[in-house]
Amino acid sequence: MFNLVVLTGRLTADPELRYTTNNIPVTSFSIAVNRRYKAGEESQADFINIVAWRQTAEFVTKYFKKGSMIGIEGAIQTRKYVDKDTGKNRTAFEVIANNVQFVESRRDDAGAGNQAAPSFNNTDSGEFAEIAADDDLPF
Repeated sequence: MFNLVVLTGRLTADPELRYTTNNIPVTSFSIAVNRRYKAGEESQADFINIVAWRQTAEFVTKYFKKGSMIGIEGAIQTRKYVDKDTGKNRTAFEVIANNVQFVESRRDDAGAGNQAAPSFNNTDSGEFAEIAADDDLPF
């Protein structure tokens, strides 16, 4: 079985670091992830709940804020609870973040000291060149 989630989105609020009764750092936040859509359609976003623990939680709360673009690798987890208002059983779906990454360059309000985040720039035009003979193939 396989449970792997990879998401890129923007934080919807500043993450806040909390601690469990055993003094383990944790943060919960949500990110807005754009859906793919066809030309002419209005874009839509899904709001995904994320939970990060320990060093990952500390990293997120230190370097990310509302509106920051973040890359997350993790797993979907469900948890059951009783709604305090209605007394009904509910199920929450969350992504437990195992890895987080910067997705865009860091912005400094003063405009100085910008650091580029690791990125992949594809400068290819998107067109493929035809290979005339099989002899030119590298395999």
